[in-house]
Amino acid sequence: MTTVHLMIIEARFAADLLPLILYFAAVLAVTGIMLGGAYFLGQRHSAKAADETFESGIVATGDVHIRFSIQFYLLAIFFVIFDMESVFLFAWSVAFYESGWPGFIEASIFIGVLLASLVYLWSSGALDWRTRRQRKVEPDYQE
Repeated sequence: MTTVHLMIIEARFAADLLPLILYFAAVLAVTGIMLGGAYFLGQRHSAKAADETFESGIVATGDVHIRFSIQFYLLAIFFVIFDMESVFLFAWSVAFYESGWPGFIEASIFIGVLLASLVYLWSSGALDWRTRRQRKVEPDYQE
């Protein structure tokens, strides 16, 4: 190719990117205006009470670094994972007719893996919120 052809291709490529560049510039401008407006128009407090934590109308007391059980974190992660997988299934359902039988078989395998992982999590006790003390088996009362 000659340099003239390359310049024409580059000009077309730049023209195709122009809307994206303008959109990106508009997003940056709106974000800058919002942050700058909040900074310049916001109130400034220098009182001691302005720096204290205040939540739901109650002044915080005690240490804020409370240890939470890892079970809460794991359950949240499991929820996010299964939630994202439902997004994939939604995308598959939108393209159901275009994907045909191969898409249906792949989605069935995907759902099977999801169910197998849910059964594994349930059987391993990863979804159980109870503490060790609460998990102790109560004695059977036989008559």
